[in-house]
Amino acid sequence: MGSLQQQATDLALPKSWGGGSNRIAAVNVEGSTPESFPSNDNKNSDHNHDPDHEKPGWRKFLSFVGPGFLVSLAYLDPGNLETDMQAGANHGYELLWVVLIGLVFALIIQSLAANLGVSTGKHLSELCKAEYPVLIKYCLWLLAELAVIAADIPEVIGTAFALNILFHVPVWAGVLCTGLSTLLLLSLQRYGIRKLEMLIAVMVFVMAACFFGEMSYVKPPATGVLKGMFVPKLSGQGATGDAIALLGALVMPHNLFLHSALVLSRKVPNSVRGINAACRYFLMESGFALFVAFLINVAVVSVTGTVCLADNLSSEDQDRCSNLTLDSASFMLQHVLGKSSSTLYAVALLASGQSSTITGTYAGQFIMQGFLDLKMKKWVRNLMTRSIAITPSLIVSIIGGSQGAGRLIIIASMILSFELPFALIPLLKFSSSSTKMGPYKNSIYIIVISWILGLGIIGINVYYLSTAFVGWLIHNDLPKVGNVFIGIIVFPLMAIYILSVIYLTFRKDTVVTYIEPDKNDPTAQARMESGLSNLDGSFRADNVPYRQDLADIPLPE
Repeated sequence: MGSLQQQATDLALPKSWGGGSNRIAAVNVEGSTPESFPSNDNKNSDHNHDPDHEKPGWRKFLSFVGPGFLVSLAYLDPGNLETDMQAGANHGYELLWVVLIGLVFALIIQSLAANLGVSTGKHLSELCKAEYPVLIKYCLWLLAELAVIAADIPEVIGTAFALNILFHVPVWAGVLCTGLSTLLLLSLQRYGIRKLEMLIAVMVFVMAACFFGEMSYVKPPATGVLKGMFVPKLSGQGATGDAIALLGALVMPHNLFLHSALVLSRKVPNSVRGINAACRYFLMESGFALFVAFLINVAVVSVTGTVCLADNLSSEDQDRCSNLTLDSASFMLQHVLGKSSSTLYAVALLASGQSSTITGTYAGQFIMQGFLDLKMKKWVRNLMTRSIAITPSLIVSIIGGSQGAGRLIIIASMILSFELPFALIPLLKFSSSSTKMGPYKNSIYIIVISWILGLGIIGINVYYLSTAFVGWLIHNDLPKVGNVFIGIIVFPLMAIYILSVIYLTFRKDTVVTYIEPDKNDPTAQARMESGLSNLDGSFRADNVPYRQDLADIPLPE
């Protein structure tokens, strides 16, 4: 009897189950007996009734296209565009290699967020709620909401600047228009999330067309662009600081919450092969979307680099290039290249800001739903998130005008740098944890690479934040007493910040969200491996729970 059980175990269990691999290998059930496993005929019969099995590879891939384009907008938002323009104006094509490396890093980190959602059926904020104590949970929620507001500031202000350039609308009125138009565009969700994803993809390609049109005006030298892309170099005053700013602006904390939730709007077979295939498709789709984002970033840096490093530039335009902002860039392009160039820039900025505010609102909804599980109507939560996000931009634009709004973008980027560890560290821990991911957790190689990248990005952001603050403290015009008072307040807060990061990094996960099948039941393990849910031997592919609450957020009837 014992030998029969051992034979069944050897047949049903993959060799990697108890070995060194962190993922379960696919079970080959073709040689098994009919009493233990379904026959090939049954499988083929089920395939005929399962539309997913009838789809060719490219059609399966298209069904997963969408989340990557929404996520890629975080790398195309007005804050990133301003950082790109400043890097190009100050250093030409020299820092393009930083953009390339940064987007490769971003692809790795974003793929972890997508894999977390696909493998667990829950997004990052829901897992944070399940894992951390009440006080830590609410602190993480507040920090995540603050990150959404900080990310929304450049997006709202960038859209307001675009409306000002195109239609001469006051900046504060443009902020209000941005909030209302975002809510109208989000109403497309009632027709399905795919419609909204299609709109976002169109906006991304509009941005690409506009900036490539700018490149056709200035005609940057191909050799200089390629050299800047593949030959690392940091020369000239402020090159290191601008490179750090470029890297720091690439990974957005709210984007990690967003990506892990968006992938749940797709129906994924609940088997190792099905989940692995979904992760692969999402990786391919994110790679393509981020490649488009990379090309747009290269175009922005190349255009400003070519214009600002030209020999025949007037002293007025040289002054604008030395302190380039989203607002002043349009005047500089119009003066150097003509009015049509300024219009193209404004259209691209409008598409960037409007589409980014949609994804910011999405992220705010998922964060509020995941951390708090508020029992409110979805359109009310949508309206609340949008109202909270645009309030700071509206107040500053009314009081300070365009200059005040421009300074607010710098403050927002520093807040995002401060926020990043509180989203990135939980993601790195959960995606590497067997208590959360079970057999789908990262391999040891991915764990090492992702932690090196994650801690490197966090270190860059902390360095950028601390040096910016210390530099301001040294060079401001406040009396010494004021500087001492600010130091007494800020430096203890920085110590608390560092201790919080250490706590999140070294705290051991205690809550188990992945339930492993009974190892004494080889048939149950084989069913889980192949996605079979019927005990009677009939074949039916089970699905990861479909998250209808994440697939659409309808407005009131």
